Amino acid sequence: MSISSKLQTILDKNQVRYSRVSHVPTYGAQFAAAVMHAPGKEVAKTVVLRSGKRRLLAVLPAPYHVDLQRLAAIVGGPVTVMEEKECDKLFPDCEHGAVPPFGELYGLPVYMDKALEEDLEILVNAGTRSDAIRMSSADFIRIVKPNVCSFATKS
Repeated sequence: MSISSKLQTILDKNQVRYSRVSHVPTYGAQFAAAVMHAPGKEVAKTVVLRSGKRRLLAVLPAPYHVDLQRLAAIVGGPVTVMEEKECDKLFPDCEHGAVPPFGELYGLPVYMDKALEEDLEILVNAGTRSDAIRMSSADFIRIVKPNVCSFATKS
């Protein structure tokens, strides 16, 4: 299992109980949920967005989509999805398309959809296409301090 030292440090510093989950490499959170035999709603996906010059992370259940208009109303300006090339520059310690939802590591605010609060545990990306971390939703909220709001729609 590969986990960045920055991510390991933040989890250990905050005394978070978690387990590592390794799986075959996947492309997409819903596929990752399937190979981990986990309900898609418990697998958090991270979407990197831009609002003006600001960058932010949206964290939502795998089978949901970001409602850009709803999120724009919350952040106070138009929101667009960042191109993957730009993301690679922002997250150099992560595999292409495998962004962990820990905004503090990258100086980015995190917006988490309320639907993720409903489950006691969530699975989050660990920065690779084949690694995840299972942790309590409460611990995730405690250490990430996301803006918890409703901006996602179920597919």
